[in-house]
Amino acid sequence: MVWLSFIFAVGFILIHLFSKRLKFLKVLPRSRFLSIAGGISVAYVFLHLLPELSVFQDELQGELENSSLQFLENHIYLVAMAGLVIFYALESSVKASKRKPEREASKNASGLFWIHIVTFALYNGVIAYLLVREEYGDALGMTLFFIAMGVHFITNDKALRATHAEDYDRYGRWMLAVAILIGWGIGAFAEVHEWIISVLTAFLAGGVILNVLKEELPEDRDSSLLAFCTGLISYSVLLLLL
Repeated sequence: MVWLSFIFAVGFILIHLFSKRLKFLKVLPRSRFLSIAGGISVAYVFLHLLPELSVFQDELQGELENSSLQFLENHIYLVAMAGLVIFYALESSVKASKRKPEREASKNASGLFWIHIVTFALYNGVIAYLLVREEYGDALGMTLFFIAMGVHFITNDKALRATHAEDYDRYGRWMLAVAILIGWGIGAFAEVHEWIISVLTAFLAGGVILNVLKEELPEDRDSSLLAFCTGLISYSVLLLLL
């Protein structure tokens, strides 16, 4: 299904390049679609990614013996937690910079922008890599992954554009698009050990949870609980039926 994964990778790229033109996202203070997207992403993490980590945990037994990473054989969920913490620390740094005086904040803005974008580029690369390397039962499984991560990308795009404005449109979205292509290329043409896939999946799960919650929970987001639950329940039912 490499050909299908490439089509979906191109779809991810197009989302980053053209999500700004989606008119329904311009509803202020917040589009209900973004809350639906958050619900879909959370459902995918809790009903697919996290259960998959338990399978990876079993498969890792004995694989990392006598290695400095042996502790991962029994603690793969620590990687998921690390992913959450890394993105939380990143968001805290951005918010702290914005609270500083304008002159001092402008000095840090460029550095924080690149740190932010490079981190999300890695995040995108992991998603594109898993698009190729994760073992899907059929094309429908890959399609569900594309839907969940696609709407998640739309949410991330809106948040990054709101934070970095012109810098994101000028540089950021292109870097994220290239990261997807690189991640897909590595997945399609390079053999990587199973334990690396396990770690990447765990990292992705933690990152998705944090990125969804940071968009849904703040009071100024004017999020819709009904829309969030609609996305979560609908996608959960779809996953459970399959």
